Amino acid sequence: MAGPVTTQRSPGYAGIRPVALAVIRNGSRLLVREYRTAKGNRFYRPLGGAIHFGERGADAVRREIREEIGEEIENVRHMGTVENIFEREGQPAHWIVLLFEAEFVDRSRYDSETIEGVEGDGERFEARWIDISQPLEGPLHPDGLLDLLAEDES
Repeated sequence: MAGPVTTQRSPGYAGIRPVALAVIRNGSRLLVREYRTAKGNRFYRPLGGAIHFGERGADAVRREIREEIGEEIENVRHMGTVENIFEREGQPAHWIVLLFEAEFVDRSRYDSETIEGVEGDGERFEARWIDISQPLEGPLHPDGLLDLLAEDES
């Protein structure tokens, strides 16, 4: 009989986190949320979040968009998976990110410059469109997303 399997755990973000993100585009524009690091550096990430145990990625991304910005999405299509190992708030993090291309059911949302949102903990945020054909003021996460978007264009 084999002995117990041990794994190394980080204190703040132990384990691998499965995440589903919605890649919602309008031409060369991508809907993202802007974040700031503890050092004040800016970065961008599409909307979405954690996949719950027993939940499929496509269902998670639909739920997250509904919870965060109160919108329904359709034509949800898996476009790729990326793995990111990084430091978050001084702690190591390991995410497996399922990226889903999607479209708003309500087409008028493409005309909004910003969309108000709220996190599960009540924190308010503003999602906005960035033009990914132009230089960005900070990196786009997860790493590998820009490569998938470029592949998708060809």
